[in-house]
Amino acid sequence: MSIEVENLSKVYGEQIALNNISFKINKGEIVGFLGPNGAGKSTMMKILTTYIDATEGLAKVNDCDVKSDALNVQKQVGYLPEHNPLYLEMYVREYLNFNAGVYKVSKERIEDVIELTGLTPESHKKIGQLSKGYRQRVGLANALLHNPDVLILDEPTTGLDPNQLVDIRQLIKSLGKDKTVFLSTHIMQEVEAICDRVIIINKGKIVADKKLKDLKADQVQIIEVEFDYRVEDVLLNKLKHVSLVSNTHDFTYELTFSTKEDMRSVVFDFAHDNGLKILQLNQKNMNLESLFRELTSN
Repeated sequence: MSIEVENLSKVYGEQIALNNISFKINKGEIVGFLGPNGAGKSTMMKILTTYIDATEGLAKVNDCDVKSDALNVQKQVGYLPEHNPLYLEMYVREYLNFNAGVYKVSKERIEDVIELTGLTPESHKKIGQLSKGYRQRVGLANALLHNPDVLILDEPTTGLDPNQLVDIRQLIKSLGKDKTVFLSTHIMQEVEAICDRVIIINKGKIVADKKLKDLKADQVQIIEVEFDYRVEDVLLNKLKHVSLVSNTHDFTYELTFSTKEDMRSVVFDFAHDNGLKILQLNQKNMNLESLFRELTSN
């Protein structure tokens, strides 16, 4: 088991950041760790990388306890934090060479990670001269220096342009063939492009933990409807099986139903009973973004 978390909680004063959560991640899995801001994602990653201790519970990386065996955990984990800490006055190779000395890895490995992360064209520059996207690459290269078994990446594609996004996504996916990758992101398309499995956290608790294909198979139903008059959300929230109501534009509403039953007739009956005309109605497929909104809206 690459990562094992059992009944883990973290409390800051009176604020509960993580509330008795448990999950296991096998070697070779690429797992997306999702949640709104303040849900506890970064806290979880800092615990797994030994930066902070949990208040209660157990966390292990490759069977090493993150608290009692922190040094061995650090040897096996490559970490790219959300706010990528870099020495801006150093040159790219100088910075990687400095960290290679800490990890006691060869200079050949430095050249390998420079090539692997696409840093070659910018490797002669100072880090402070690089764009935000290339600084992210430097952080990723540093996380890969000691060839860790587990990669923990907090918002790894922040600041990348569309072309760079494709390159880094492909890199992360290829790394996942023989490493465990645990990453957080707010970009749902990134999760769908990279991840095998999704863990969604909200207010410190896990609200979903499934293979991506299984999560999609559990699709709930979305109907987008435009009426000829404004409708109070409270009325729409009384519809059978409705779980989320969004007023997307003027008299247009997006209705999420927690059922696979075709709910179009229910919407038609609602319009008839309330003297409304339906100007447009579309049944939409539930994507990961919609699932995320439904699971974290309350």
